[in-house]
Amino acid sequence: MARTRVSFDSAGIEIAAHLYLPDTGAVAPRPALVVGHPGTGVKEQTSGTYAQLLAERGFVTLAFDAAHQGESGGLPRGLEDPAQRIEDFKAAVSYLTTRSEVDPEQIGLLGICASGGYSLAATGGDHRVKAVAAVSTAEPARQFRFGADGSQDPAVFQALLDAAAAARTRAARGEDPGVLTMFPETAEEAGALGGEHGIEGWEYYCGARGYHERSAKFLTWDSVDKMASSDVFRSVTLIGPRPILQIIGDRAVTAWMATEAHQAATGPKELLRIPGASHVDLYDKRQYIDPAVDKLSDFFTTHLTK
Repeated sequence: MARTRVSFDSAGIEIAAHLYLPDTGAVAPRPALVVGHPGTGVKEQTSGTYAQLLAERGFVTLAFDAAHQGESGGLPRGLEDPAQRIEDFKAAVSYLTTRSEVDPEQIGLLGICASGGYSLAATGGDHRVKAVAAVSTAEPARQFRFGADGSQDPAVFQALLDAAAAARTRAARGEDPGVLTMFPETAEEAGALGGEHGIEGWEYYCGARGYHERSAKFLTWDSVDKMASSDVFRSVTLIGPRPILQIIGDRAVTAWMATEAHQAATGPKELLRIPGASHVDLYDKRQYIDPAVDKLSDFFTTHLTK
């Protein structure tokens, strides 16, 4: 398996990516997968892990940094724009169609966490994608509005919208609009805000478990009001008859979002629960990742191979 640094254009923004090529000696073009990272992640974290493991199974894989994040271009830094994130997936598909190693009729998408939601939306609008899978599916707008477990007080999001509006006014006046900090200072504070899920997220993004220096620790405030009008699940009904696979941990507090997408799907669909796994466990713990990759490999082999 070989990894190469590549880049491609997404609506005028240069996207940084890693292309993984299987070490199979095959000459003919192969099935390929675009792999997207969680909302505040980068390609060197869990999306890179899945891309590498699936390349070892014979797929050409492409793990990329979202626009405005990681090594990709785009200003301001830290912007989370759902429309742009969906465009990034489509641009990645376009890039793969230019590679001689790739069969352009055999391209699938794999999204993890926030990219799970974005990959579903991209598939709905792009018929070049023949199959889509999501791991630990999350829909960022829903998570901001309703919380990771779906039980957040509506007043929380209203307060965020107030802060976003005030930030836009500051920017218009030439003042520093500030940013929305994504993580508290300590794991204990993260637990007080988000329970076990909050602690695991902090450990992965801020602690030794999965820390990467380019992983986003803040969002611009206008990310919040962009998500207020976003609903990436509305495209799920457009995916059928192409197949959807979602893989979630059976302890994931975010599972309600995957269930909602599953219920909306009109074509072949499967929702697989990994016993004992939480949402974040499927980012980095091989006892949970390995069975997920087994399933993903079988799914894409079935639906991409001619």
